[in-house]
Amino acid sequence: MADQPLSPRGAATYQRILDAATQEFAEHGIAGARVERIVAAARTNKAQLYAYFGNKEGLFDAIFFGSLERIMNVAPIDATDLADWAVRLYDEYLRRPDLIRLATWARLERRPTGHLVENSDRLDDRKLRAIAEAQDAGLVRQGDPFDVMAVVIAMSMAWSPVSNVYAATAQDPPEVHEQRRALLRESVRRAVAAG
Repeated sequence: MADQPLSPRGAATYQRILDAATQEFAEHGIAGARVERIVAAARTNKAQLYAYFGNKEGLFDAIFFGSLERIMNVAPIDATDLADWAVRLYDEYLRRPDLIRLATWARLERRPTGHLVENSDRLDDRKLRAIAEAQDAGLVRQGDPFDVMAVVIAMSMAWSPVSNVYAATAQDPPEVHEQRRALLRESVRRAVAAG
């Protein structure tokens, strides 16, 4: 993005590009996304998009890393209650299924193995420290904190858009969501309990 502060009009255009591109990338992936569709939906032009983001890859990066930060801020970890954290992640996937789709496209098209992002871009240090502290306090089972976190996240995604069994939506009956939350909460508690 340009180094200079955006005017209110520029900020609005920037946000429209992000919104349109989030939908486009979530639906079509990195390779399938089309800049022409993004600028049409954002009511702007390619020159403006390139001025802000450099290229399509830069635009995807802005959206993808923004989505990782959003998950951290909306559902911050509480390592003393990983079951509640899993439920909050489940709820966020219902609110924003596009975030999971973006991560899936990044996995499919960029990093099919290993960590989803480069070590320098990882945002999980705080989460891993919190899990290690909960382990030291005897609240969470021993094991690599990353592996504990990965298990909890995987369990929270059981009904997400990347599920190979059932992808839940916010339109599913509320009582069904409550049943899933209860099952998820109890399953995570049992999986990560110390001792």
